[in-house]
Order: sequence, then C-alpha cells, then structure tokens
Amino acid sequence: MQEGTFSLKIIHLITDLDTGGAEMMLVKLLSHMDSERFTNVVISLTDRGTLGDCIDALGVPILTLGMRHGLPDPRGIGRLVKLLRQEKPDILQTWLYHADLLGTISARLARVPVLCWNIRCSDMDMRHYSRLSRLVLQILARLSRQPDVVIVNSQAGRQLHEERGYSPRRWETIPNGFDLERFRPNPNAYQALRAELALLPHTLLIGLIARYDPMKDQRMFLQAARQLIDERDDVHFVLAGKDIDLLSGMVDAMELGLYVHLLGERGDIPNLMAALDVLSLSSAFGEGFPNVVGEAMACGVPCVVTDVGDTANIVGETGFVVPPRDPGKMADTWQHLLAMSVEERQALGQSARRRVEKLFSIQAVVRRYEVLYRGIAGDCERS
Repeated sequence: MQEGTFSLKIIHLITDLDTGGAEMMLVKLLSHMDSERFTNVVISLTDRGTLGDCIDALGVPILTLGMRHGLPDPRGIGRLVKLLRQEKPDILQTWLYHADLLGTISARLARVPVLCWNIRCSDMDMRHYSRLSRLVLQILARLSRQPDVVIVNSQAGRQLHEERGYSPRRWETIPNGFDLERFRPNPNAYQALRAELALLPHTLLIGLIARYDPMKDQRMFLQAARQLIDERDDVHFVLAGKDIDLLSGMVDAMELGLYVHLLGERGDIPNLMAALDVLSLSSAFGEGFPNVVGEAMACGVPCVVTDVGDTANIVGETGFVVPPRDPGKMADTWQHLLAMSVEERQALGQSARRRVEKLFSIQAVVRRYEVLYRGIAGDCERS
C-alpha cells in the first residue's frame, strides 16, 4: 500500500474497451467503487474503443498501448513495464487472456506487489479462434500460480480452467452485478421500439443482444426463428450488437427478412431490453456469466437461454433453459412462453427482477471486489 495514503491504487489492464461483457463489468466496477479508498487507472492494450468516453466521464484515467488485435508485439511489454513503473500501482488487475499474459510478465519486471487475473468465460471452443489464442491459453495454464488470486465470474469457468491445467494459489468467484436503476422495467420503451420498427403496437418481440461471434451461435437463433414463424407469424425478432449486420445474408437465405430486424450496435440497451417480450441467449459455448441475461431479468423480461456457463443458475425458476445447438427446442420453448397470458409473462418477469435484486445487485458485487482487494493488499504488506 502506498505510503501517506489510505487509498489503494489499482491498474486495470484489459485487451480493449469495446462493448463486451468483461468491458461492461469493468465500467460498472469503476462506477461504483469507493473513490476515497480506491484509485483506479485503466490501461488498454489496444485503444480507447467504444467505452473510452464512459470511463472518462467517471474521472478514471485511460492509458493505451496501441497494440493491434491478434498481432503479438514485444514492444508492448516494454511500454507496459514503463507505465507500471510510473504509476506504481498497489494491485494490477488483468481482464481476459491476453491481458493476463502481458500483465504477468510486466508485473514481475515492474515489481508490482499484487497481481490478479479475471476470467470471464467458460468452455471456449478454441477451434474457432486463432493459433495464437490457443497458445496463450496453454501458457497461462503454466503461469497460473503467478497471480495472487484468479477471479472467475462463474463456477463453470473455474471448472473448465481447472480441467485445462489452471492451478492458482487462490480462486475467488464473484458473479457479475447489475445496476437496477439503469436496467428496470420501462413501459414506454415497449411502444417506442415497435414504433421505430413500424410494427403494430402489440407485436411480440424476441431479442438476442450479442456481438457477432461463433460462440453466440446466431445461426441457431435464426433457425429457431424460422421454425417458430412456420407455426405463427405474429412474432418478430430483434438482434443487436457489434457486427450483427454480417448476418444479413443468412437472414435473406432463410427468408426471414420480414420478421428479423438487425439493429447493429446500440447505445440504448436498457430501453431495448425493456421493450422485449422474451430475451434469448443462443450461445453454443464459452459463456461464463452472460451479462445480457441478468440485464434482461432486471428489466423484468423472461429469458430463454442455452445451458452454457452458469445460465441455469442465473435464471433459476424465472426462465427456461434449453440445450445448446438445438433450434427445435428453442422454438418450442418460445412457443410455450408466448402461449402464456400477458399477465403470466409479466409475473415471470417480475420474479426475474426480484432474483437479480436478491443475488446480483451491482452494489453487493462491487463490495466483494473491494473486500478482496483490501484483503490481498493487506496480506502482501504483512508478508
């Protein structure tokens, strides 16, 4: 701990600051930490991304290394070591695999007292990713005793990484947290989205909010949509997220153009969530604790999710869980949910919000991070 102050200085090292689950959790953490007890700095391996302005608005400094995605650059380690020596953090918190690797090397060279890793995924099917990414994961398994603690946001994530050879000195499971003031039921949003899409006021909407990525399996979602539309034509489907427009060819090939709306990357996710009748997660692998599920639940929207990561534990009895890669089961479950009365679906959504309030509020989750950081910094001082 730095002399002359009661504040811990934490540097958060992250691969980039584009809109993703890990990045959004970092922003929420920075937004709610006690600024009198913790001083935060963010270092992006790449650039400021789409979330740089959000972090600026919090008064948290952002430093960038200017590295390119997917390209190893040894000079990045030198720049990072220099920044760490200048900033003199008490704790280096790394987020995601590439930051874990560069942070581990640089923390040792810069003599950072405490190193924490943060794992945000579970069963990544590495066949869909580069050889470099696969190599990084193998190296991290060998280095996993270097950090003082490895944080995971799901039990599934911990189990998977143990199976892949991770053997840290300490595991800490801290789930994602949700801002219940930002994500909340909003009746006005319901009609606003239907007006934006030029739909009838009571059109049923099923949503999938996720970047375009093999793990998200949007193809399965669209296959399920095709099956449901063959049974009933009063349902429309909304997809939003980075690069989601890449699905346009698939939508046309499945003759879904009249029913599927590709909205791209949006800045009004709370309103978009609150406008849905159902939120779905179609992921085939890789999820740990998907933010999108908790956000929809906080908005009072019932969810149909694939059984990946900790999704079954997140929704509990307030939603429905189906096997991955099974569009028929997804379509059948949508049909079952939409066959309920409006009042029954609303009651299910209200139960979902209460579950988030009880288990996953952002205040409780941030408190767990703060207690962890204070504890490991104190352990380091005493050793």
